[in-house]
Amino acid sequence: MSLDTILARQAGVISREQALAAGLSTDAVDHRLRLRRWRPLHPRVYLAADHRFDDEVKVRAALLWAGEGAVLSGVAAAWWLGMADALPPTVGVTVGRGRRPRSRPGVAVRRRDLAVADRGVHRGLAVTNRPLTVLEASVELGGRGSLLLDRALQRHVGFPAVYEAYCRNLGSYGSASAGRMLVAAADRSASVAERLLVRMLREAGASGWRCAFPAAGYAIDLAFPAARVAVEVDGWAWHMDAERTAADKRRQNALVRMGWTILRYTWHDLMGRPVVVLAEIAHEVARGTAIAG
Repeated sequence: MSLDTILARQAGVISREQALAAGLSTDAVDHRLRLRRWRPLHPRVYLAADHRFDDEVKVRAALLWAGEGAVLSGVAAAWWLGMADALPPTVGVTVGRGRRPRSRPGVAVRRRDLAVADRGVHRGLAVTNRPLTVLEASVELGGRGSLLLDRALQRHVGFPAVYEAYCRNLGSYGSASAGRMLVAAADRSASVAERLLVRMLREAGASGWRCAFPAAGYAIDLAFPAARVAVEVDGWAWHMDAERTAADKRRQNALVRMGWTILRYTWHDLMGRPVVVLAEIAHEVARGTAIAG
């Protein structure tokens, strides 16, 4: 492959090995570096001066530096696959256990052997396949990871495939956190969220609430009857189908007609902003109690 073809395919990024394989001598490579026609990005990885330095360059350079068999992974892989909005400051790459590159500024190296089902190629780069990428990126993002997982389950990948990837990688770094998110993301996630809210209310010392309170022919997830405040807890958006959404609207309209104030929260609300959720509930309960009094 010619030098120009390599540079065109790789956004101006090239490794020393690729340049030598394309016919350049060691002196010719060094000459380009001295004249600043090529700019070093990582050891033995360069960017041609007539190409701009952007996120694609960061990703390609990190993977080229990591060497043969390296795979883009984590949030960087999610970004490359179109499942994350932004490339993280540090690009994650996975290499086999027998490899010894160490993490360096801008590149985080993880050593492990990936199953064939967890490896793929997208836009010319080796990358973890979508199911494993979703899991690893969600763990890497910490508290914000559940949002990425929920969005990916809605748009990019099915739950069974993600669960299979989880099972293949049991015991690897982050698998415990991934397992907890998958439990919350399963079909029973609404009940998981309800139990979380109950625990929050108990720890806050709240009183006057009842679970599965009957009203208007429906069961309110969690109600403050005296204040006529209904708290509806949703699970994750990925398993909310049209039929369930329509039923929720009918229930909410019936309760509003009977004078109930409806508050709706998701698992993400309870995990990501618990203080705000409790404050909103307390405010509406106090308001409703005052009106009733």
